[in-house]
Amino acid sequence: MAITHVAVLGAALLALLSLPCAVAVLAGAEQLDSRRAWQRRSGRDARLLRRLDRHLSCADVVLPPKRAMPCIEQIAADLRRLDRQRRSGPTTCSELWLTDVVRAYDERLRLASRCLGVAEHLDGLEGVDRDLERVRVETELESAGLSLRSRS
Repeated sequence: MAITHVAVLGAALLALLSLPCAVAVLAGAEQLDSRRAWQRRSGRDARLLRRLDRHLSCADVVLPPKRAMPCIEQIAADLRRLDRQRRSGPTTCSELWLTDVVRAYDERLRLASRCLGVAEHLDGLEGVDRDLERVRVETELESAGLSLRSRS
């Protein structure tokens, strides 16, 4: 009698322990079927893309048009935002961030100069010379009517 109780109890425990695994297998089978379908589809797409690449030549490729220049209001807003970032905030703690922010600020100064017809020579300068040219360009842009500093 004791052996039958042990056998029944063992079977019950085994069923209880294996039940979550069986449910997971049944639930995962549906996901597995859909995954296999996507893999078949992506393999077919990859073959079609390789075939298309072989048939395309460089002359057939159409390059996207260059991005249009942003309006002067957007450039001015970017300049004010970048000016705040380069003067305070987390950029003052990180040399890498500060370098990137100053680079972006100089690029926006170039765009604003191009829009308003102000001469700038930021490209060939480094260090203090670049800082002085930046101040000169800022002054020229402000005299042309562009507000570079936010009113706080």
